Amino acid sequence: MSISAEAVEPTGEVILWEEVPVSLEQRRSDHLTERKKALRARYVYGIIFLITNLCAWFVRDYGQRVLPELHYLKSCGHGGSDCFHTQGVLRVSLGCFIFFFLMFLTTCKTRKLYEARNAWHSGWWGSKLFAWLVSMMIPLFCPSNYIHLYGEFARVGAGIFLVLQLISVIQFIRWWNKYWMPDEQKKQSCSLGLFTSTLFYIASMCGIAVMYSSYAMKSSYAMKSSCALNIFFIIWTAVLLIVMMSVSLHSKVNRGLLSSGIMASYIVFLCWSAIRSEPTNEECNPQRQGNANGDWTTILGFLIAICAIVMATFSTGVDSQSFQFRHNEVQHEDDIPYKYEFFHLVFSLGAMYFAMLFISWNLNNSAKKWSIDVGWASTWVKIVNEWFAASIYIWTLFSPVLRQSKVMDHEEPVQEIDSSDVP
Repeated sequence: MSISAEAVEPTGEVILWEEVPVSLEQRRSDHLTERKKALRARYVYGIIFLITNLCAWFVRDYGQRVLPELHYLKSCGHGGSDCFHTQGVLRVSLGCFIFFFLMFLTTCKTRKLYEARNAWHSGWWGSKLFAWLVSMMIPLFCPSNYIHLYGEFARVGAGIFLVLQLISVIQFIRWWNKYWMPDEQKKQSCSLGLFTSTLFYIASMCGIAVMYSSYAMKSSYAMKSSCALNIFFIIWTAVLLIVMMSVSLHSKVNRGLLSSGIMASYIVFLCWSAIRSEPTNEECNPQRQGNANGDWTTILGFLIAICAIVMATFSTGVDSQSFQFRHNEVQHEDDIPYKYEFFHLVFSLGAMYFAMLFISWNLNNSAKKWSIDVGWASTWVKIVNEWFAASIYIWTLFSPVLRQSKVMDHEEPVQEIDSSDVP
């Protein structure tokens, strides 16, 4: 009897030890499945955001001709004018903002894959499609005064979105710099990084030269006010480029040329985009003689701009790590792959941002067909964004040096006190 009892006990232990790996493997499989669902959900939300952008464009340019039924809504005013053009874009933007802000509230503080809010974020697409349709319908019944108030609020939200996007870009540049130039032992990586930085600086210099020849000396009226303003924009961009390069190569900073080269290309792009946003009737704008109402280059540029808006919103939304205060958190296998609440918050701010681009930051005048982000307001927003980007980047170069000097100044008096105690 004792032998059979001993035989039973090991058998029971073997069964228990076999069940443990099976349960762990099943749990890992479930976590992997939920993680894949969450990652796929990002692209679905991006498609929803893209469709909303296209709806805003359609309502602005063709809504009054294709949707005459809106004329009967009291909130749309006489002839439905308050539901098309600028007001129409703001109404679509408000609907998009309501949907993603609702998603922000319902997914806030989600941290684990087994939580119910994770299932809501990654699934229930029929219910969310219904919620999106209801969110898009609500602004149609809002009075125009409330829509105008939302437009003023959207300006602030779009500015916050630009700041978040800028922080994400700077963090990406810093990561790229660390990736290509990790240490002095990897000579191949450093040489490739130096080659890449040289290419970025050459591209930046060529961009400044092309901008000057195209937007500053295009006509004999080069010293007119608009051309003088373009010359100032271009020259000041070149000065910022030189300042960033000098600070990066300073002996106390010593950050190398790669990060400053990438940032130089970025601010040159912002300057070029700002000058291209000037009204087409300006003397120094080479687009003034082109057809702004539907030639293939205008349509192609418009579609590329919409895709750029969606990509900028998507890339900023998934980059929640750049906005964490604690970067040493351990990632567990049951943790969500990205912060859902930050993702939806960025998309809600992106709804305000695309509204400002479609109406060119002007709440009173309607933009032309197939145009996006054109006007003096758009130009100055981009120029200020460029200067702010350069200032933030230069501060990120200086701040470690300043913190180190403060620490050294604080340690010197302590050392003097310790040495005075020694007989």
